[in-house]
Amino acid sequence: MDASRAPALRAVASLSALVCCALLVSGCTGSGSPTRTEVATTRSSVHMPNNDLEHDYQKVIKDVLPSVVQIQAARDLGSGVVYDDRGHIVTNAHVVGDEKIFQVTTASSKDPLTARLVYSFPDQDLAVIKLDRVPRGLKPARFGDSEKVEVGQIVLAMGSPLGLSSSVTQGIVSATGRTVSEGSQDGGTGATLGNMVQTSAAINPGNSGGALVNLDGQVIGIPTLAATDPQLGGGAAAGIGFAIPASMVRTVADQIIRTGKVTNTGRAALGITARTVVDDSFQPVGAAVVEVQSGGPADKAGIESGDVITRLGDADVTDLTSLAEALAAAKPGRRTTVTFDRDGTEHKAEVTLGEQ
Repeated sequence: MDASRAPALRAVASLSALVCCALLVSGCTGSGSPTRTEVATTRSSVHMPNNDLEHDYQKVIKDVLPSVVQIQAARDLGSGVVYDDRGHIVTNAHVVGDEKIFQVTTASSKDPLTARLVYSFPDQDLAVIKLDRVPRGLKPARFGDSEKVEVGQIVLAMGSPLGLSSSVTQGIVSATGRTVSEGSQDGGTGATLGNMVQTSAAINPGNSGGALVNLDGQVIGIPTLAATDPQLGGGAAAGIGFAIPASMVRTVADQIIRTGKVTNTGRAALGITARTVVDDSFQPVGAAVVEVQSGGPADKAGIESGDVITRLGDADVTDLTSLAEALAAAKPGRRTTVTFDRDGTEHKAEVTLGEQ
């Protein structure tokens, strides 16, 4: 197992709302009540922006919702996004699990359609399935540019939360470039995912694999998981959800559709197998190298089995999860410094990261 795969977080429900308020403050010049014209003007200045925003929401929903489908596996329910006019649908790997055949309900089909797995890539929690029959009117989604996603953008999350098909929630982009880990329990992949889009739009069970959409009607991410709060005993942390950016979705989906597998993962690797090591107080202090891939990045840098990695670049490494998160935030081909302990002595090595 590569060190970049480690469990930490499990997707659960989160709920958020964005409340838009307008406050009108007017002064008095002279005396008396406002005229009918003044009242109409005031009402227009207050309500028109809200009407415009409401119209934008409705237009986006009308344009994009037909591209979002419901996916029913034998035990799980999730969402997917129509990727092309040939019946390919992109979703999360944890939605498809180990299954090969699915029932898909599209906006243009009255009855569920059969779809089959093309390929699942758990390391990035993405998968592609394909409809056996392409219904008339199937509408592929438009995917946006992840580099243009900005904090504060209004977004809509579309999917089938709790089995409620064609549901829409709204929020904003709360952050970009997040690195998060998904739990392996209850069907999760255990993947550590980098460059994620954080959103306040509600992501509930069944939303996974759906669409996170901007007001231009472009899919900017695939909603994948919501955060849990350890202080709530693992309960939902409201308003904190994460989506795989559109650029990674396209990178993975294009390869799967073209070749039936993923050969260019875009994920950095050291070429080692590792485990968490603890001190005398049972506190994690690093990632111990168990095996080094011959000819891999670590091997070329002189890192050996038994070394304990404590830092990757500027990121502290205390366990497998932190090492996986540091790698997920990096890119293949990047040159960085690995700090490690060997027989009680600290060493540093310059490593050119490989690809997982």
